[in-house]
Amino acid sequence: MKRSRAPTPVRINCLFCYPAVHGIMAPMKTWTTKKIREAKGAGTRLACLTAYDFTTARIMDGAGIPLILVGDSLGMTMLGHANTLPVTLDDMIHHTAAVARGVAHALVVADMPFMTYQVSDEQALTNAGRLLQEGGADAVKIEGGGSRVSRIARLTECGIPVLAHIGLTPQSVNQVGGFRLQGKSADDGRRLLDDAVALAEAGAFAIVLECIPAPLARVITEAVPVPTIGIGAGPFCDGQILVYHDMLGLNEAFQPTFVKRYATLADTMRQAFSAYAEEVASGVFPSAAQSFGTPTDKGPAT
Repeated sequence: MKRSRAPTPVRINCLFCYPAVHGIMAPMKTWTTKKIREAKGAGTRLACLTAYDFTTARIMDGAGIPLILVGDSLGMTMLGHANTLPVTLDDMIHHTAAVARGVAHALVVADMPFMTYQVSDEQALTNAGRLLQEGGADAVKIEGGGSRVSRIARLTECGIPVLAHIGLTPQSVNQVGGFRLQGKSADDGRRLLDDAVALAEAGAFAIVLECIPAPLARVITEAVPVPTIGIGAGPFCDGQILVYHDMLGLNEAFQPTFVKRYATLADTMRQAFSAYAEEVASGVFPSAAQSFGTPTDKGPAT
């Protein structure tokens, strides 16, 4: 009697089971835009920082920083420009990719540089897509108020999370007359409040408030359903962000009043460089401890 064969198992490759079986997709990060949103009113404020390179990003991620911004401030901190305007999309992709490779837990947000989103919603969509696809960003940041509502709505509709940014917007430095406190008058304060509400309704997962009076930041924070992240906006925001060069004392020529220096690394680095130069000049470095072979070996290292 002929035996019947057992049916061949059907192999199903679906989006949900494939990573678990084959292990080719990275696990979900600890910090997502959803978790950032849920931090609103949770009692613990979000500590955010900028980063521009792999090593710094990896250290920040290991320290538990929930949101790392690859800011177009790299134009000043890394490239030596006077402001953020010369930074290109390729610059941002390059630095964002380096940061993304160093991060396992934090949400990586990339600034959209000047003139990469101002022209149209479709321009913004194309360029934001590159920051996610080529740069490895989890989200993008866009400067501006009510005029950016359609941009944010279009990006979020297409699955690109957006961090909004109002108050002092460095890309508009020529229009606002420099790096100055914003929202000082009642009319300006009301405009910023209306902008924040509109940006949240458009889909922004959080809003950066830069250089505005603390009482106004408090009103905005209480009015919007998404977290506010302050920089020079006082203690009432849901989170804070600083440029790491400022808080580590690496930028000696510029210290805004809202920055607290947690270290003076410029001094530490200068002392280390000076000690190295002196030891090389005097022949102290390298010693036998930093050499291959025995101390009496006169020949080349093997």
